[in-house]
Amino acid sequence: MRQLNEIAKERDLTATVVDLTRAFEGISSMRISKIKDQVERSERFFAEFWQIYTQIRVDELFHFGRSQSTDKVINKELMILITSEGSFSGDLDQRLVNEALKYYKPERNDIIIIGHHGAVQLAQRGVDFIRNFKLPSRDMNINTDPLIKEVQKYAGTVVFYASYISLMTQKVRKITLSTAVAERGKAVTTGDEIISESNYIFEPTTYAVIDHLERTMMQIALSEVILESKLAQYASRFKAMNVAHQKADEALSDLKLVYNRTKRLIKDERTKEIVNAMHKGEGL
Repeated sequence: MRQLNEIAKERDLTATVVDLTRAFEGISSMRISKIKDQVERSERFFAEFWQIYTQIRVDELFHFGRSQSTDKVINKELMILITSEGSFSGDLDQRLVNEALKYYKPERNDIIIIGHHGAVQLAQRGVDFIRNFKLPSRDMNINTDPLIKEVQKYAGTVVFYASYISLMTQKVRKITLSTAVAERGKAVTTGDEIISESNYIFEPTTYAVIDHLERTMMQIALSEVILESKLAQYASRFKAMNVAHQKADEALSDLKLVYNRTKRLIKDERTKEIVNAMHKGEGL
């Protein structure tokens, strides 16, 4: 029979796990709420830029903010994979890496990985990547400038990220960056004010302003994708902690039951010993 003090220690440790998983659930829930608010603000910001951009751009093409650049474009497609920093997001990162590698061809693609966990998984599989960025810890004012500079070097960019569906459901999605910006723009209602070279002066040139707007909208689009990925990761973490919480709760109930039974058995054994000792005393 297990010692009572051993069961008591295990019971106390399990109770701590219950408290920790409950705390992680609460933290994940709060972060989800904050990120949702930030995404809504970002969408309004994008709409303002798109209204200006559609009225002053000189053609229908999206130039990735490099129409004035003389740098040679790499004739490959850049893949950006957005994963978590740690390993507490369930199987989400593994699913994302699996999907990305189904698409990946070394002769066609270069990879940039965001998040330490994804970088580890790629390294374990012997897949090279050109750069690794940390997943931003903050949810506001995300600096995507280094990413945009990399995007502008390539003929095209595709992004793999985790999408938030609900607290219990997250999916891996793939988007083409320029298409994603254009699709976002379709949902924007054009304002009443006419913006053109006839009533505005654009400095230093119209093309430079268009490039700036394209870079800004790519920054917003990438920021939103990163935020949605974080949202999905927090939801996955919430789900994992919820499952862990339930299992820990069940284990705690079982341990309490075992503890009480063992305590009662020990008490019964002592009572028997006392009774037997009394009977032996009467027989003398």
